[in-house]
Amino acid sequence: MGEHTVIKEKIVKGLFWKLLENGGAQGIQFIVAIILARLLTTEEYGIVGIISIFIIIANVLVQNGFSTALVQKQKADEKDFSSVFYFGLAAAAVMYGVLFMAAPWIGRFYNNSQLCSLVRGLAIVLFPGSVISVQTAYVSREMEFKGLFKATMAAVVISGAVSIWMAYKGMGAWAMVGQQVSYYFALMIGLFIDVSWKPGWMFSIKRIRIMFGFGWKLLCAAMIDTLFSNLYGLIMGKIYNEQVLGVYNRGEQFPKIIVTNLGAAIQSVLLPAFAKEQESVGQVKAMARKAIQLSSYTVLPMLLGMFAVADTLVLALLGEKWMMCVPFLRIMCIAYCFYPIHITNLQAINAMGRSDVFLKLEIMKKVIGIGGLIAGIQFGAIVMVSIKALVDFLCIFINAWPNKRILNYSIGQQCRDMAPAVALSAVMAAVVYFFGGFVPGAWLRLTVQILVGIGVYILLSAVFRVESFSYLLNAVNKRRGRA
Repeated sequence: MGEHTVIKEKIVKGLFWKLLENGGAQGIQFIVAIILARLLTTEEYGIVGIISIFIIIANVLVQNGFSTALVQKQKADEKDFSSVFYFGLAAAAVMYGVLFMAAPWIGRFYNNSQLCSLVRGLAIVLFPGSVISVQTAYVSREMEFKGLFKATMAAVVISGAVSIWMAYKGMGAWAMVGQQVSYYFALMIGLFIDVSWKPGWMFSIKRIRIMFGFGWKLLCAAMIDTLFSNLYGLIMGKIYNEQVLGVYNRGEQFPKIIVTNLGAAIQSVLLPAFAKEQESVGQVKAMARKAIQLSSYTVLPMLLGMFAVADTLVLALLGEKWMMCVPFLRIMCIAYCFYPIHITNLQAINAMGRSDVFLKLEIMKKVIGIGGLIAGIQFGAIVMVSIKALVDFLCIFINAWPNKRILNYSIGQQCRDMAPAVALSAVMAAVVYFFGGFVPGAWLRLTVQILVGIGVYILLSAVFRVESFSYLLNAVNKRRGRA
């Protein structure tokens, strides 16, 4: 069996377990989110949305850069992983101290005294988060995704039960804090049980410096991206109110579940796969093309289908009080449509060792994004988010531009690889939307629309003999044959 065949089979197997992990986890979290939405108010969601932004930013400083450097480094050993493990814990301690001291100021800034204790409580996730980043780097490098699947499923079940119990007992926003804290600690413990790597009693500042040479650019890029992505939430929480932030977060959550599930799975598998083939530009290009084709074929129908059923979905699952989130949901469905191109291009750039290009791209995109934010903020939340979606679309050209030179893979070729999925998904969404006008009752209408969407998409794929459809069908048949 050739080396490329072995790598390809590892990718398929890794992607299978990663998709299963993300799909199962997101499915359970989706059910938990629906229950919590019934038990909590939009304002309570907004409050947790505000504090989560500060934790996310702190997590970037603790986790990013080194974990990617561990995956990208061709000969990472035990000393590399252990050094990053201890360095991450130290960074987490520093960031927790910063947030602990800043918590009263955050509460005063948003005129909400409850934020102080909530920030201090949620910031505890920085410690298990730093450990998990090293554990998942090892998982990605060795493609031990089966262990990650088992640990993640246990964590989402435990954290879901904790949050529902806390919400039922009337603990309000603390229920969502409890969910995140219990999830991080359960996942960390589960990974120590199911993944073969354990930290050793060794540390090398020299190794940290070497990886920092690659990772600092990714850290800066991640910080820029995170600050900008969460700037909308910070502004909504301050200029508007917690309710507006709550419905925006809830509207974004539905499409984000899709791109987080499939996009993160593809990202986790692609980076180590690309890195192993970084000496062969042609091989990386071939894998990038297949990644864009497959991810577009799976992501786009779900996003455009969700766009078509948005009002029915919210009414059936969340209730009348959340109907204000429908416009945000539809806008974000469109904004995330080209996520497969974003993620594949950026992972290819990282795997080729061009973190300098990655950082330049982030700076360029954020300059454009800040201009869009300034332009939209004066017209209200919906217009502001709509401009954000437009900026996200323009950024696909920025992300794709370097790979014309690095991989000889132009944006025109990438768009052609996505075209079949775009066309079929658009037709399917139109049919689904049409059927929504004839079926009474939110739950019945949603069920009919989903079934019609699945049927139409599969039928069109078979009739037009879409390559990705045939590829996935053959992969399923092969797996059945082995079983």
